[in-house]
Amino acid sequence: MSSRRGLDPIDEAIVRELARDARRSYADIGAAVSLSAPAVKRRVDRLRDTGIIHAFTVELDHAALGWETEAYVEVFCSGSTSPETMRAAVEPYPEVVSASTVTGEVDLMLHVRARDMRHLERVVERLNAEPFVARTRSTVVLSGLVRRAGAVGSPEL
Repeated sequence: MSSRRGLDPIDEAIVRELARDARRSYADIGAAVSLSAPAVKRRVDRLRDTGIIHAFTVELDHAALGWETEAYVEVFCSGSTSPETMRAAVEPYPEVVSASTVTGEVDLMLHVRARDMRHLERVVERLNAEPFVARTRSTVVLSGLVRRAGAVGSPEL
């Protein structure tokens, strides 16, 4: 057994295959990991029950959907602001792809997508109007070089 939450090498291989394409059939995954389709299904069900797999999703081409501008917005909070307050404030923004509290000067790091620069500017203006925000600093993405949607966190996976 691997030390990673009870994953054995076969579980790791199944997770790797699902990360590549979650729509593959259990039979197809089974062929790749030398198991029957029912055995793969049982393992996937167990991985879901234990929380290792918590969702199956799609990877979108955001530019094709009209969301061509991407940025990282650093949020500096005034006073002591709880993560729950930050989450409640930014969760309703459809433009926020992800939000994380971070170490250092910055309190909150947002990954944002917008239709264009004007849309991004409006999002940043709305963020700056949040009561706990002292200021923001934005960095616009020129090119996304490596994207690992559904990536597993270990090179050996």
